Amino acid sequence: MMAAERPNVVLILADDMGYSDIGCFGSEIATPNIDGLAANGVRFTQMYNCARCCPSRASLLTGLYPHQAGVGHMTSDLGHPSYRGHLNERCATIAEVLQGGGYSTLMAGKWHVGGMLDLRRPETWRPGEGGHPSPLTRGFQRFYGTLEGCCSYYNPHTLMEGGALVSPGTDDYYYTDAITDHAVAMIAEHGGKEKPFFLYTAYTAPHWPLHAPPEDIARYQGRYRRGWDATRKDRYDRLVELKIIDPKWALSRRDEQAPPWEEVPDRDWEDRRMAVYAAQVDRMDQGVGRILQKLREMRIEENTLVMFLSDNGGCAEFLAEDGFVQNVLWPMRDGRHVRAGNFPGIMPGSEDTYMSYDLPWANASNTPFRLFKHWVHEGGIATPLVVSWPRGVRSPRLEHEPAHVIDIMATIVEATGVSYPGELAGRPIQPLEGESLLAALRGERWRRERPLYWEHEGNCAVREGEWKMVRRYPGRWELYNLEGDRTEQLDLIGKEKGRAAALEKLYGAWAERCQVLPVEDLVKIAPIEDFPTFHESEAGQ
Repeated sequence: MMAAERPNVVLILADDMGYSDIGCFGSEIATPNIDGLAANGVRFTQMYNCARCCPSRASLLTGLYPHQAGVGHMTSDLGHPSYRGHLNERCATIAEVLQGGGYSTLMAGKWHVGGMLDLRRPETWRPGEGGHPSPLTRGFQRFYGTLEGCCSYYNPHTLMEGGALVSPGTDDYYYTDAITDHAVAMIAEHGGKEKPFFLYTAYTAPHWPLHAPPEDIARYQGRYRRGWDATRKDRYDRLVELKIIDPKWALSRRDEQAPPWEEVPDRDWEDRRMAVYAAQVDRMDQGVGRILQKLREMRIEENTLVMFLSDNGGCAEFLAEDGFVQNVLWPMRDGRHVRAGNFPGIMPGSEDTYMSYDLPWANASNTPFRLFKHWVHEGGIATPLVVSWPRGVRSPRLEHEPAHVIDIMATIVEATGVSYPGELAGRPIQPLEGESLLAALRGERWRRERPLYWEHEGNCAVREGEWKMVRRYPGRWELYNLEGDRTEQLDLIGKEKGRAAALEKLYGAWAERCQVLPVEDLVKIAPIEDFPTFHESEAGQ
């Protein structure tokens, strides 16, 4: 493929955004720019992630399962090759592969695959050194963003430009806008040249804390006064109308931890929480629009492959006033204390608050599915994937074949004509696990050849064709036929014992090959204190 013919690639990742949180997947939230991509591209209705932020990012960037890339749990180093908490030396990132093929490689946003950082003792770590790989050491030539997993939108910690830690610097700073600003600037600098570019734009929106500009919040204030039950029903109906889901799939029952809306005492506060969340999604979409506008201005939109997706399902985590959130809490820009916790007497949105939108609204974000981020039922792993490439997508369409974040690398490699290496800088690299989606983008018949697998903190699943077997730790296996029941309402494990046994054997072989350890074995090699997300998850059950 001639250099001038090779496409630019823009990969856009949302953070903690549920399956039905954008308009073209049933939402009431205004996302006209992402919807515009969908109108002229392909929507993958059965796209999957890895259930949690950093495992999904490790898998997305490398085309491997997260355990193979070294991020089988979170960013803590648990002393085992699959659980070092950072990208290992046996994987290659998309940036490393494309840079080796003559691409400029650019990143704006959240990294979160560089190991655990002790934020209270910054002298104990340096980006790019000692088990803390940074974007600049893993193939990106330009970087603006944060190393950690979550942060204030007004005063983000671990903020870097290039190889240097920086501060926001302006009174009107908002991290979502800053990510967009730098992404647009990178396109302006590198677009339209003979050398194509790869831009990875990793927003933190709409991950907690609930922070958004007042003008964006105002557009949604009062819209959620009807509650989460009505929101779920409305979204379900739109998903059916859009043919994203099959009407024979029943809307999953409201999560047992979520009360009926009529029993909720603080409805104005609950309305405000979801309004801020919606504003965060809206603001991100505005940023996507600015990125697309820059591509149009530079007349490079026609041959730019754009992908948009989320790293996991909606997040049910409840932020208490103490505990895990204190590890990431940062003061305001003027040094004042931030009020952390979900307090009904305080409205979220401003810099001095630090809240989450909690389980009932996450249940709405994941319409029509069960469960949330962290679990590997559909609500935790289903993501909307929107792909646009005017030169490569023959006609707008829906693609219902199962796909996974491991497929992104394989797709980009085939689309760009760059070879995936057997080794990198003299070290052997594991072969790709994913399958290219390029045929589906071209409108050709595409069928997944291999099963898909998941494991996160003991929650595990395997999908082969229309059958999915899934287990919620520490419970038993469940079995679902997703062709007839993708919302996982009818467990067939008792009726399909032979099929279940075959799927369990497949899962066991994969777990052995990818060095996936049972949680009980992990706890033996690392103290339970190294599993802060267990406590975080329990708060959202």
